[in-house]
Amino acid sequence: MQPGLYIIGTPIGNLSDMSPRAIETLQNVDLIVCEDTRVSGKLATHFDIKTRRIAMHEHNERDMAGVVADMIAGRLDANGAQVLEGTMPGLAVALISDSGMPTISDPGFRLVRECRVQKLSVFVVPGPTAFASALVLSGFPTDRFTFCGFFKDEKHLASDNKIRHTIIYYESPNRIMDTIGTCARICPERRIAIVREITKIHEETIIGYPSELLNITPPRGEIVLIIEPAPDTKMSDNEINEIVRDIVAGANSTKDKAAEIAARTGISKSEAYEKVIKNGN
Repeated sequence: MQPGLYIIGTPIGNLSDMSPRAIETLQNVDLIVCEDTRVSGKLATHFDIKTRRIAMHEHNERDMAGVVADMIAGRLDANGAQVLEGTMPGLAVALISDSGMPTISDPGFRLVRECRVQKLSVFVVPGPTAFASALVLSGFPTDRFTFCGFFKDEKHLASDNKIRHTIIYYESPNRIMDTIGTCARICPERRIAIVREITKIHEETIIGYPSELLNITPPRGEIVLIIEPAPDTKMSDNEINEIVRDIVAGANSTKDKAAEIAARTGISKSEAYEKVIKNGN
């Protein structure tokens, strides 16, 4: 194969999503750089890929990027030993992550950047990507969106909430319920989609306003959180009244109910407060 870096997408759950080109490339490159050799070992066994693998993860990527680039350039052999300039061709090296497309909230971009700096060849073998798959499953607008990586905290969401189009995060099952609560405080007017276990047996998409999802059974597995665009048109009186009735029926305080109504409908907090009182609090 032509010397260079081959960025290869691998399945995010269902192994049937592995492309023939990805298998062929992994079988024929000189070396595979992977996030975890144990995880990639399962993939290699399933598809009879015998190519040698080495690990590059978040803890060693800064050091490994230069080493792997030197292998592609022909300055180091596959074992990392120095060779005389021009005495051997560079290596064809594949880059994979534990799942999905490398460098997307995974190690790898430093290696790609180093190859670009050294003017080495870089190729891509596309494959599944969790955030893109979750986005199309959500039914939220796809013409403009921002992927913000792994969800951080309330402070970051408050800042990200200034983004008025679709927002996408990765989240862990251990934190998702707290994150729903954070969404209920920061962006209660924006529906969210919790998309989990994409392409697997228990794939599921849960959609609703954050306040509606506070008491769901905690989702398990790998999760993508999608936040729909902020509303930019004034609601009709009937739409506002429907939301008011829904929120007033809840157990929150009058102040909290008024704040949520104002956020979800765009009316003033004082008007929302009056509606809460009028509808029986």
